[in-house]
Amino acid sequence: MASKRAEQLRIEGTVEPGFESVRDLYVENMRSLEERNTQLCVYYKGKRVVDLWATAIGDNDFSADSLVNVFSSSKSLAAIALSSLVGKGLLDYSARISSYWPEFAANGKEALTVADLMRHEAGLAAFNTSLTPEDLHAENLKKNPIGKIIEGHPATFPHGWEGNREYHAITRGWVANEVFRRVDPGGRTIGEYLRAELAEPLEADIFLGMREPELVRRSPVVQLGFAFQFIQSLIPKFLGRRIEHNLFQLIRRIARLLPGIRHSTSRNAPPPYKGMKGVDFFNKPVVAMGETPSANANCSARGLAKVAAMVAGGGSWQGREYLSEAALQALHAEPRPASMGLMDTVFSQGGVNAFVDVGPNGTPHARGLNEGREGFWGWMGLGGSIFQWHPDHEIGFGYVPTSLNVLDIQNERGKAYQSEVLRCVAKLNGA
Repeated sequence: MASKRAEQLRIEGTVEPGFESVRDLYVENMRSLEERNTQLCVYYKGKRVVDLWATAIGDNDFSADSLVNVFSSSKSLAAIALSSLVGKGLLDYSARISSYWPEFAANGKEALTVADLMRHEAGLAAFNTSLTPEDLHAENLKKNPIGKIIEGHPATFPHGWEGNREYHAITRGWVANEVFRRVDPGGRTIGEYLRAELAEPLEADIFLGMREPELVRRSPVVQLGFAFQFIQSLIPKFLGRRIEHNLFQLIRRIARLLPGIRHSTSRNAPPPYKGMKGVDFFNKPVVAMGETPSANANCSARGLAKVAAMVAGGGSWQGREYLSEAALQALHAEPRPASMGLMDTVFSQGGVNAFVDVGPNGTPHARGLNEGREGFWGWMGLGGSIFQWHPDHEIGFGYVPTSLNVLDIQNERGKAYQSEVLRCVAKLNGA
């Protein structure tokens, strides 16, 4: 098996001087972990310093320009879209959603603000009905089938932990899209905004709502089986374990999930989409062509890293302003720590998380999430993807795998690259 993987392994791309150790780590992980296809791209002070892609399965169609579903990394793209409206004075995070969408107020939702939604505190973590994938296509969204479902839906808040923050894993993007298209002067969806205002002018491959000719560029995602992960967790690292965590680490991570699952309002909810039976559902063309701004943007690491670099660089790229100073300030303003059931987070009013220094007394859970990515903002996706930026160092970071390790809740596989990038930057700065 090892020899077959070695024959199939292909690693391509470049790194700039000073970032060679990032490439070394990437090569080692592609050889030793249970990877399929991955991309890693990093910008530093406006320059692309890491641009790597690889296949461990002999996939000759995979390249730096391949597109992959990045799941919840999509959330930060949606947050950027809403911040653009804030920067233009069209949207206020502290305003009630019903001030832009009066019908939203029904069933106990009249007091909910835009910031509540973006901080995952809107009481809409799951819907009581499954959505039809075709209804999420841009042309159908404008007929308001999703809006009507949301209008009639009650707000339901979690019990068993302090506060209202509960991960709106899928639903935040659906609600945000309805708000966005009602406020945008052209009535566009978030996907239409991203394509016209970011993807095309930046030449960045970040698509929410793919067009049929683009589907051939996708590389499908594959979830690692739980049985495989359990068996691998029994193998010592020095004997070739192909996942990051050993048995005891895996048990601790699963144990952390249980309280959140037990008290979650979405525990008994129907699947988000009609016909959905697993992660493979997101590989379907009908899903990829729709807009779920929390979970189905199809992107390359190059595209994510370039957008992140633009944000880290103050909202401009090569002399063109994409986000105003007001938009960026509002996007990052008022970061508030709170438990989200599955993890402790520090979401801003604009819906991006601040990764912070938790100090020597931080819990293992907090250290797993934050240590090694301090100073970054953004979020990450189910099973591995990362889309984050570091304003202080002007770093734009994108990591996109097709092999999904869903028990790596804090995406520590990709965090290892962030940590190494920060070490490289510190050396370049003489620290």
